[in-house]
Amino acid sequence: MKDVLVYIELIEDGVRPSSREAVSAGREIASATGGSVIALIASGEPVGVPTLDGVDRIIHVTHPALGAYTAEAHAAVLADMIAKLDPAAVMLAYTTAGLDLASAVAVTASLPLVAYCTDVTVADGALTTTSQMYGGRLEAVVRAPLPVVVSIMPGAFPEAVTTGASPEIIVQDAPKSLDALRSVFVDEQRPARGSFDLSLAERIVCIGRGIGAADSIAVARELADALNAEIAGSRPVIDQGWLEKERQVGKSGRLVKPRLYIGLGVSGAPEHLEGMRSSDLIIAVNSDAAAPIFTVAHYAAVCDMFDLVPALIERLKAGTP
Repeated sequence: MKDVLVYIELIEDGVRPSSREAVSAGREIASATGGSVIALIASGEPVGVPTLDGVDRIIHVTHPALGAYTAEAHAAVLADMIAKLDPAAVMLAYTTAGLDLASAVAVTASLPLVAYCTDVTVADGALTTTSQMYGGRLEAVVRAPLPVVVSIMPGAFPEAVTTGASPEIIVQDAPKSLDALRSVFVDEQRPARGSFDLSLAERIVCIGRGIGAADSIAVARELADALNAEIAGSRPVIDQGWLEKERQVGKSGRLVKPRLYIGLGVSGAPEHLEGMRSSDLIIAVNSDAAAPIFTVAHYAAVCDMFDLVPALIERLKAGTP
């Protein structure tokens, strides 16, 4: 019987949702190994352990070096816990921090690493995972012996629900290595907020690489105006400079949960899906029938957007269904 260790990322208003999803995936593994789900929270202050459903125990490690994120400090804490607990699996979310830590602790602990996971099963002492490749266009089935480090794709699992009992909270001493780190947090710079917050928009029309050129954005803007929606873009559009950075949807942009999301020419890379897959209603328009965004869309149109969108705008302006 072996436990599952889940690294928890903290954000300003609590726990990152993708960490709660990693707990859910960890619970599936723990059900097969007969162990508990243990959450690891590393922070700079010894107070304020956030509410966390789906775990049996919470290990809280505090140290001034953990107050602001540095990969070296958090990797040291996670590696220390792996050495002490010898878990069957170490779960992290595929985030910027997860990219840092998963590979680092896998090397330190001499464990295999399976990343981009969307499904996990355990049988005969081994973990079988399904992983996304090439922006979600291919899937790889991987079998790795336990123990293993697992990086979970955000949105692939539901957020963990309560087990019905309050988890035990254990305060653990920080490893001595945190007193002699080679990297030190200096400062952070956040982009200035614009006149609006995309994450609060109830309707979003998002354009992707399929829009073709900056001049073609006008038709998407017209649709957004007709719907009283905000215009947004995937990373390729933002990188081209066709829309400002604050309108980017995705892991490196804004996480959005509008009532209506319309994707025009958006292929649906994992980083983009992480940012919008929780939308109430997703409508995707793409000429590629194999576009990954169709895996999360509630309604899909495989066609040229420039044939569909003008007709849709005409219907909206006419007030006809």
